[in-house]
Amino acid sequence: MSWDFETEPEYQKKLDWADEFVREEVEPLDLVWEHQQFVPLEGKRREAIQPLKEEVRRQGLWATHLGPDLGGQGYGQLKLALLNEILGRSSWAPIVFGCQAPDTGNAEIIAHYGTEAQKKQYLQPLLDGELFSSYSMTEPQAGADPTQFQTKAHRDGDDWIINGWKFFSSNASTASFLIVMAVTDTEVSPYQGMSMFLVPTDTPGINIVRNVGLYGEPMNEGQHALIHYENVRVPAEALLGGEGQAFVIAQTRLGGGRIHHAMRTIGLAQKAIDMMCERALSRTTQGSKLADKQFVQGYIADSYAQLTQFRLFVLHTAWKIDKYNDYKKVRKDIATAKIVMPTVLHDIAWRAMQIHGALGTTNEMPFFRMIHGAGVMGLADGPTEVHKMTVAKQVLRDYRGTDDMWPSEWIPRKQEAARAKYAEFLEHEVGNL
Repeated sequence: MSWDFETEPEYQKKLDWADEFVREEVEPLDLVWEHQQFVPLEGKRREAIQPLKEEVRRQGLWATHLGPDLGGQGYGQLKLALLNEILGRSSWAPIVFGCQAPDTGNAEIIAHYGTEAQKKQYLQPLLDGELFSSYSMTEPQAGADPTQFQTKAHRDGDDWIINGWKFFSSNASTASFLIVMAVTDTEVSPYQGMSMFLVPTDTPGINIVRNVGLYGEPMNEGQHALIHYENVRVPAEALLGGEGQAFVIAQTRLGGGRIHHAMRTIGLAQKAIDMMCERALSRTTQGSKLADKQFVQGYIADSYAQLTQFRLFVLHTAWKIDKYNDYKKVRKDIATAKIVMPTVLHDIAWRAMQIHGALGTTNEMPFFRMIHGAGVMGLADGPTEVHKMTVAKQVLRDYRGTDDMWPSEWIPRKQEAARAKYAEFLEHEVGNL
């Protein structure tokens, strides 16, 4: 039996390199090209960023979650988790390291379900970092319930024609193609009646009505598109996987995406703790440093404990994904990580903001962006409440109820059974009194 909480020395060297590289070379990109991560590289941005990508490749850290046949290192989810802790510090880092959402999940399902022609057209350029993709699933009226989706696709000869509305299709405005989920058979359950299509964004009939921004971003300049698909015609070869396979494909994609979000959140929360501790050791009030105040010490201790627990759970979940190579077998743990993640980031960022005082509330510090990001994470890839239901159902499968009037751990009955078990010794004790 072996329990090992150390990283192998060779990979730790790579992580140490990545940590310095992200801090020194990548984090500055967040300040000079903010919100441009998913804009295709050209001109001076390409001159600046392409060499960084090439250096990552030389270090053997490009797309580490993918197998060598797809241009990655085949390191698996556990090593990706350790790397993502570092990448979570920077919005640009996943792009530079070839593991950005939503492209990682999109690449995974194309690799798993795509034809050779689809892989050549969409997957390889995606893996090379030369284009971006969008996952067009959510609809305005459906909320978190995909069984209410109304976007439909019907056959017309050798083609499919797509009609409907999609909401929050992230990066659609800069993507080269979309993965669109649509109802293809209304006579069966939604779980068997939906399909996915690979659709180039320049296909006639794709109308981006507006790009929704998150709070604080300018109107109509966000990254999350409201799209009207109006008689969008695609060939039969655009179907991803088999007809009616959308739900199966979606679970493959979303399972990975959820745990990857959790991995990166660890790095972002650690960055907040770093800033919190620096501030506590730098500022003095009422005769002593903030670090000497018990309230501040409580903030730091709570933050450390909260993040450490979450980190260990995420690493364990990543280990289980590698062990079983099946997201379904780890569904409960992935959902649990999704539940915990927003609270961890929110709480730690809020405490760090408080310790920074008035400065912490301004746009000169990143705390409100982190707090807002926690809110987004609570909804992205399914709201927290839905995942709580999933976890509860999974947990309850391992238990059975009782028809007895009293719970199985009712002390009077257990006490009586215990006394009966050791009756001869108890009688002997009484006799010697």
